[in-house]
Amino acid sequence: MRSFEVSLAETVRTLQSLSEIRPEIDRAGQMILATLRRGGKLLICGNGGSAAEAAHFSTELVGRYAKNRRALPAIALSADGSLLTCVVNDYGHEHAFSRQVAGFARPEDLLVVLTTSGHSANILAALHEAKKLQLESIAFLGRGGGKAKGLATCDLIIPGNCGPATQEAHLFLIHHFCELIDAEFN
Repeated sequence: MRSFEVSLAETVRTLQSLSEIRPEIDRAGQMILATLRRGGKLLICGNGGSAAEAAHFSTELVGRYAKNRRALPAIALSADGSLLTCVVNDYGHEHAFSRQVAGFARPEDLLVVLTTSGHSANILAALHEAKKLQLESIAFLGRGGGKAKGLATCDLIIPGNCGPATQEAHLFLIHHFCELIDAEFN
């Protein structure tokens, strides 16, 4: 078990390393704002803790972040248990998100995936479906990006190899993007 001090130091290092990927962060922010400006929605997905972060992001958009503003369109693809179990049962786990991308996505939308490993079959399938539909995408990644690296329009590869610190950096970026959104929309 890692000590509190070691875990804290790893998280602080990881958060400080985000300045290394600042151009990608800025690009992702502009992609999110452009999607919402043109009336598109964010389709957001992840597994496990990343599913919780996907739900957190969509909640901040449809509900509110720091200020009262109009609701903005976002769907956490991991949130509908009935739909997920149907797709997983009928088509297999790897299609849990790609079937939803195929059913919900419109050309003005944006797919946002979160994965610390970059190897989740259902995330890879969702990214391939987005490419097939010519849908822009952002991938929040860790550990070098894994198999997902290069599949999205914009990769946010968190430097380092610590899964928990990567998830904390993903959440920090979600909040950063929410700040941009709050500044843009009433």
